[in-house]
Amino acid sequence: MLAIIFATAFVILCLQAALRDMVTLTIPNWMNLALLALFVPAAFASGLGWTLAGLHLLTALAAFVVTFGLYAVGAFGGGDAKMIPAVLIWIGPAGVLPFLVGMAFGGGILALVLLMARKYVPAPLAPPFAEKILTRNAGIPYGVAIAAGALLAMPHSPVLSEFLSLFGEFG
Repeated sequence: MLAIIFATAFVILCLQAALRDMVTLTIPNWMNLALLALFVPAAFASGLGWTLAGLHLLTALAAFVVTFGLYAVGAFGGGDAKMIPAVLIWIGPAGVLPFLVGMAFGGGILALVLLMARKYVPAPLAPPFAEKILTRNAGIPYGVAIAAGALLAMPHSPVLSEFLSLFGEFG
């Protein structure tokens, strides 16, 4: 039961980061730190074990190296570069590919929708929460795509898969 509570916190933080990114084009550091910090008790609560926990940590470290490089060349924002490793520590090595596929498709769909909306909906006519993302040349709130990838990869994570059993068909 405790593992499900931590997994629920993971889902809420991912969705909250996505929504915050949609409105402000930023992901606060505290959200990424909370994701990272909650993994430790979640790993113990789910019975992950030292070896598998170490593999989850290595997955997150590898993601941090890659995303830091992408941030350094301007391909990612800082919040995105920190959110990906914070999510991947939960997902682990078994879920990297589904996470990347979900993130890529989510990001692609989001980018197409935003390009169309920016072309046809003038930012001053947008509701206040959407004005910033509808401004021409504004960034893409990639926290949405990261959250989509995280949710898609959840069944592959031994820390998060118990959460899905609440919904029957996944568990």
